[in-house]
Amino acid sequence: MNVTLITEFLLMGFPDDQVLQRLYAAFFSLVYLAALMGNLLIITLTTIDQHLQTPMYFFLKNLSLIDICYISVTVPKSVMNSLTNSHSISFVGCASQVFLVVFFAGTEFALLLVMSYDRYAAICCPLLYEAIMNRGACVQMVRASWFSGCLYGSIHVGGTFSVHFCGPNIVHQFFCDIPSLLMLACSGEQILEYVFIIISSVFLFVCFTFMVASYIYIVSTVLRIPSSQGRFKTFSTCMPHLTVVTLFLSSGYIAYLGSASKSPSSLNLLMPVFYSLLPPSLNPVIYSLRNKDMKVALGKIFG
Repeated sequence: MNVTLITEFLLMGFPDDQVLQRLYAAFFSLVYLAALMGNLLIITLTTIDQHLQTPMYFFLKNLSLIDICYISVTVPKSVMNSLTNSHSISFVGCASQVFLVVFFAGTEFALLLVMSYDRYAAICCPLLYEAIMNRGACVQMVRASWFSGCLYGSIHVGGTFSVHFCGPNIVHQFFCDIPSLLMLACSGEQILEYVFIIISSVFLFVCFTFMVASYIYIVSTVLRIPSSQGRFKTFSTCMPHLTVVTLFLSSGYIAYLGSASKSPSSLNLLMPVFYSLLPPSLNPVIYSLRNKDMKVALGKIFG
């Protein structure tokens, strides 16, 4: 085996043209600032407004914090590389990116699962809602989400960097992601990480099944409400969560579907933009535009 001792990787996700690199840097910077301001606004509103102290907004505050961390792992480094025309990232920096991206993505998925349970309890068990979703239970659920994300990230960074790398140290992405790194591994050494991916996929599918089951119960409960206005009002509380879940899962699925190709193309290079930029930047917009309480809180702040 032609094993290569790698101390750094080269992130070659963007074209070498200086003008295009500046355009990418400007676009990424604008999206990053928009995501930062939107999520910080939600954290501020759900902290200071007394009407937003319910479990749903407690989870939303944590979701915004996760989105800030998630987008901050990859975008600032990519913008800096584009502006300085430097493509390098250290071995430790690359491993940290892999861990943190998987950590925050896993935490967000776990938190979305918790939020679907919150909607189930609110709509299907309204009389027991306060007992089920008490403060202590909400804190424990959020802690479990962060812990599961940390465990998820640790497993995958261990599986990815347990391999030996053969050949060039060029990563055809704007950040270190698992599929791109596994393409650089020596033949036959990716088996451990593939096993972890399969096990994780099965576990995520089980969690997704629970999420779907909760919405089946929610829909059946909503359909039993006699008035159409009541049905619409009740189900409208679930629309932001449904939209965010769809965006998060579809962007990740599209991105990793494209990463199956072994030859880097423009489409494959743009795919990770979907799951690294879209969810953190659009989540605040979705929850602000579709939520009456958030609009009222915004109105109070801006007069």
